[in-house]
Amino acid sequence: MKKSALLIAGLLAWGSTSMHADEGMWTLYNLPDAVYEQMVAEGFQLPCDMLYNSPDAISNYVVNFSGFCSGVVVSPDGLVFTNHHCGFSAINAHSTVEHDYMKDGFYARNYVEELPNENMFVSFMKNQQDITDRVNRLIAGKDAEQTEAAIDSLTNHMTDSVKAIDKTLHVTIDPFYEGNKYYATTYQDFPDVRLVFTVPKSMGKFGGETDNWMWPRQTCDFSVFRIYADPKTNGPAAYSKDNVPYHPAHWAPVSLEGYKDKDFAMTVGYPGSTSRYLSSYGIQQRRDVDNTTRVQVRDIKLAIMKKYMDRNEKTRIQYENKYVGSANYWKNSMGMNKCIDSIGLIRQKAEYEAKIQKWLDAKTVKDPAVSVDFAKLGKLYETSREPALAQAYWNESFWRTSEFLQRTFDLSRGAIELQGPKDDPKKQYMQFKDNSDEWNLALDKEMTAAMLKNYAGHVPARYLPDFYKTIKDKFGNNYKKYTDWVYANSKLLTKGHKFYNDEKNLKDPGIQLGVQLIMVYQAIMADLSEKEESIENEEKKLCEAKVQMEMDMPHYSDANFTMRLSYGQVGGYMIGGFNSNYYTTAESIVEKMNRGAKVEDYQAEPVMKELMSVKDFGRYADKTTGKMQLCFLTNNDITGGNSGSPMFDGKGRLIGLAFDGNWDSLSSDINFDRNLARCIGVDIRFVLYMMDKWGHADRLLKEINPQ
Repeated sequence: MKKSALLIAGLLAWGSTSMHADEGMWTLYNLPDAVYEQMVAEGFQLPCDMLYNSPDAISNYVVNFSGFCSGVVVSPDGLVFTNHHCGFSAINAHSTVEHDYMKDGFYARNYVEELPNENMFVSFMKNQQDITDRVNRLIAGKDAEQTEAAIDSLTNHMTDSVKAIDKTLHVTIDPFYEGNKYYATTYQDFPDVRLVFTVPKSMGKFGGETDNWMWPRQTCDFSVFRIYADPKTNGPAAYSKDNVPYHPAHWAPVSLEGYKDKDFAMTVGYPGSTSRYLSSYGIQQRRDVDNTTRVQVRDIKLAIMKKYMDRNEKTRIQYENKYVGSANYWKNSMGMNKCIDSIGLIRQKAEYEAKIQKWLDAKTVKDPAVSVDFAKLGKLYETSREPALAQAYWNESFWRTSEFLQRTFDLSRGAIELQGPKDDPKKQYMQFKDNSDEWNLALDKEMTAAMLKNYAGHVPARYLPDFYKTIKDKFGNNYKKYTDWVYANSKLLTKGHKFYNDEKNLKDPGIQLGVQLIMVYQAIMADLSEKEESIENEEKKLCEAKVQMEMDMPHYSDANFTMRLSYGQVGGYMIGGFNSNYYTTAESIVEKMNRGAKVEDYQAEPVMKELMSVKDFGRYADKTTGKMQLCFLTNNDITGGNSGSPMFDGKGRLIGLAFDGNWDSLSSDINFDRNLARCIGVDIRFVLYMMDKWGHADRLLKEINPQ
């Protein structure tokens, strides 16, 4: 057999007997031949260069959406589809009690009504290349800090080079395969992105936290934005009323044809972070430190936010985005720990590491690049546990938790821009903008007090700042009284107060609190950083050992928010006698809406129930089943960051938007379960139906022109 045929045979062997589970988040520019040939065998019908490296390649119209999600261009006038939860912060920012777009939805009837969004952008990948040899020459013999500086310098140099050709381009350099490889990627960012359409939250987040990470799903998780460009160049431009809709050379064809069981399916997007090469010791720390801490702290934070959000609409709007973001990975962490334990993942990984050790022992020529020391690695994780736990609790308890805490950190580390005369430092000052409409004082106080108390109860005493002695001696460990005192005696929340560059600031108890917390964080990182660097070196060797031991198989790198392709098939799964099926229908969402009186997350406006109860869904109904299909399953390999990723059929047509994974495989960031891992997507016909029948967005549908 030819090598490619052997590789395909190996790929096929990974799957179950009923359907192939094609694990992998593949970079497009160097897609292995065996992977492409397997895609074709499963139903992909386009030439390989239609993925990357041609003017009309799919990679040209898939975007990084604002640095945390994915999206896809779907019209000649720059319309972008992404998830509702990816647009959530923008929708929330435009919402007021009087005009609550989160609750009521939004449709811009013309270009003038499309809403600009501060700090939002979409980024197109223009090129990617392997520069490992170049980087390795620069970083040889350097420590972590020196390595970072060298890579930053190279990044700036490469960016300057591409800007000389096109000033709108920039370069990033990212480590792949745990730092065994480095790729340089050229991007073009468009910073003027405007909100065009969103359904009400009742549909865009239907099921809420009740259904989050669960199946079956009926969530219409989409929102629509438009890219705006310089009217003279059709290129990137900062927001201006004079900008015009961007006109891409190509965009995704939107299909009404749908899909069937075992049809080919592909996602292209920007998966954020996975740890598939992580050691058994690392998985144990992920479970016992990172995930457990996140769940414990967010239990408290979410309860406090929910209590105040339920009291009035203004507070709900103020905190809704923060609440949803916090709840998402709170539940993910619970599910991941459940899966780690239920499948015995730590034991499985340890058994695999024993195979690697046997392979290493059998090598006649020792290679430092793969000679991982498992005993050393285990000891490093053991000795790093306490500072790692303290770091996790510090981050979860204090960073971006309350307005008061964030202000003290920003001031203490000089993150606020200096104002006043540049030639007279004594008259320079820092001043916070009045954002009092964005937070609730009572909630802020309760959150700060709760976090201070919770942190003290879970970290070693050496990681407690000195002000904890004050809380004990002067306030009898009453955290509410201490917090009330700090808030009353600090100027941090005083509107318009100027913090001059002098020692008076150090007498402010709020600033003292911030300085001490930062000093403790620095102590934690001092204890942790040296161990982390050694851990990373051993994990890097472990990754390379796996790749070399299995050199006859293609390997993909862990996700790092660079563009990746994953492929597989439409299809459900079986677990414990539960047959998931592979799609949901309008009848199923009506059934849940009927339970809205008991389940808050299933409540929806009467018009939504009416729209889901009609007898004829017209061209949006599936031609095979005759049903209005809402969401569907594929075994595409996705993770956070893939939200909003386009889901394509074998002809490269858009059939859905990825928005979630399933509860039964939430350990997939560290272990892809071929039998259970599923990508949940919203059917593009459901999207279009809501745009049509609820939004009456005729101009957008004509622009998209679905076929």
